[in-house]
Amino acid sequence: MNAGLKLLLTIWIAIEISFVTNLTVNLVVIGVSLIILLFTKIKWQSLFKLFFWPLFPAAGLLVSQLFYGNGGPLFAWILFTRIYAYVLVGAIFTETTDLTTLALTLEQNFHLPAKFAYGVLAAFNLLPKIVEQVKTIKTAGLMRGVVLHFWSPQLYFKAILASISWSENLAEAMTSHGFVEGQRRSHRYPTRLNYLDWGLFIAVIIAFQLLIWVATNSQSLF
Repeated sequence: MNAGLKLLLTIWIAIEISFVTNLTVNLVVIGVSLIILLFTKIKWQSLFKLFFWPLFPAAGLLVSQLFYGNGGPLFAWILFTRIYAYVLVGAIFTETTDLTTLALTLEQNFHLPAKFAYGVLAAFNLLPKIVEQVKTIKTAGLMRGVVLHFWSPQLYFKAILASISWSENLAEAMTSHGFVEGQRRSHRYPTRLNYLDWGLFIAVIIAFQLLIWVATNSQSLF
């Protein structure tokens, strides 16, 4: 599916889950998402993290609702499973979508301003460089006998200064390569929205609406 439509679908499902208080819907979303992730051959370590880290906020919601809420045990488990539904749906998007493809799709097919699309892409690509810069700053501090912890303001101030310098270099590089905001430009990697993308998008939306309708109108034990 087109990366832009995939992002829209992910947001759509997440919003609907927020307003549908039904345990069956959450469980089906979790189960289907897990199957899709397994088909994408996700690493077991990554899958473990997807279940382990959300456990803390999910358990917090569960306990607070059980002991202090008015919705009862059913609503507590709805909140618990909703956290995992959010996480797994988002994981499908991140595991199957390349950031560069997403930026190009949003610019070419959804008319996102080119400056914003390439700016976001540049920021993500600079993250590894920022991590290395932080390590360099820490090492330089140790050579002077200064220990910089992750809460040290000097560490982040120096990293911000380095990022500003990189952003200026990036802007000059884009200008030197002929980038002009608002002008028509060719694309080395063109992206397309075809009928198959739209058909799959609409089919998933319809299937999800049917799931919600059946789950909310059936006499399920949930």
